[in-house]
Amino acid sequence: MRRAATRDRSTARAPIALGVLLLTLFLSLALPGTARAATAACVADAATGCINGTIRTAAGDPAVGVVLAVDGPGGASQATTDATGRWTAPVTEAGEYTVTLDAATLPAGEQLRDPASNPRTVTVALGASAGALFPLGEPTAGGGSGGEASASPEEDASDGEVADDAEVGAPVGASESGSFSWGRLAQQATSGLVFGLLLALASVGLSLIYGTTGLSNFAHGEQVTLGAIIAYIGAQTFGLPLVVAGLLAVMVGAASGWVQDAGLWHPLRKRRVGTTQQMIVTIGLSMALQYTYQFFFGGGALRIVTTTPTMITAGPVRISTTSLWSLLIALLVLGAVAYFLLRTRVGRATRAVSDNPALAAASGITVDRIVRLVWVIGAALAALGGVLMGLYLNATSWNMGGALLLLMFAAVTLGGLGQAFGALAGSIVIGLVVEMSNLVIPSDMRYAGALLILILVLLLRPQGILGRAERIG
Repeated sequence: MRRAATRDRSTARAPIALGVLLLTLFLSLALPGTARAATAACVADAATGCINGTIRTAAGDPAVGVVLAVDGPGGASQATTDATGRWTAPVTEAGEYTVTLDAATLPAGEQLRDPASNPRTVTVALGASAGALFPLGEPTAGGGSGGEASASPEEDASDGEVADDAEVGAPVGASESGSFSWGRLAQQATSGLVFGLLLALASVGLSLIYGTTGLSNFAHGEQVTLGAIIAYIGAQTFGLPLVVAGLLAVMVGAASGWVQDAGLWHPLRKRRVGTTQQMIVTIGLSMALQYTYQFFFGGGALRIVTTTPTMITAGPVRISTTSLWSLLIALLVLGAVAYFLLRTRVGRATRAVSDNPALAAASGITVDRIVRLVWVIGAALAALGGVLMGLYLNATSWNMGGALLLLMFAAVTLGGLGQAFGALAGSIVIGLVVEMSNLVIPSDMRYAGALLILILVLLLRPQGILGRAERIG
């Protein structure tokens, strides 16, 4: 009885302990540099300078996936705007750099307000940031944009920094009180729903792994990155059709899950290594995989597709056909996972192992085989999520999964640890909070809003939305 009481007590405290760990990681990783999905932030120091900016459509929405080429004394590099329209490029030598915007990558129907200012020249000093602005909209009669074309590099850098600091999800110069509109609310809610469902693909696998093994896998984000990178290699290096490249990414992801469990996690479980020690191993594996990706593919953005997506307008909402297909695929796959868990014999065995591994083993279920299957399914779902997220963000990078990991853990903890359907519910909540928070707070703080929701839920309902309360004692 005493042993059972101790197990119940530790189970009840698990969500709180994981929440504290997530908060610590968030403070250490997100606050020193602004957190942005799928974009490696440039930090100016004694050996590095930064060129950055934010590009928005004429309507004030972020221009996602716009490609800019940077060339100067430190060499040539490329930057791509992220989901907030922000782009950044590090340089290692001071001097004048030429920034060229690829007009073919602009969102459909958008054009430069001042085409004559493309390319732009900025002066960068090590340890400082310089901005390069490319306003979009109808070309002005004089070919300029409020004198911007004649601005000096120093003035341009100042303008760029002001634009980044003032970013609230509205055009530069718009006040926060005037940024809200019902059309923008509908647009952000739609984006949040799409983002949440794509996040759920990876979060469900993470939740299944925790439910069957008790392991918080901090290397799960790298499975997301792996899927996106394999799709990039298939589509851009080998010229495969996008569908074939995506299927290849899912197959490689599933194979990596099998290899991980067979070569690493099963031997550790067999040696009775505790879940805390295994969790530390996942942190080391995460770091090793991240820098392996960076070594082979560099720190720049990788575009799975380079064509400009077709936009569809439905009332105040604009969405790309790629996002619609991604949404449909996510719904079908999540529906298939639900059917597998509820209606198939193996799925019921999986839920039995998640509820009580010892009792499941006593009833004739081969626990190790179920755990191996869960690793394969979880890694495959993460890889698919990485492909679709790379298409949604219009770019991927070596640390995309790491940037999304906190949100995945927040979704899993919010929905209820080990609950697959809870991970789905938590992901949708996190997606909506992340995207709709731009209406009231700066977009740089939108991940902080998601983590704040997580902390409040843990304080009020530690077991999560769909989790079961555990009796202590």
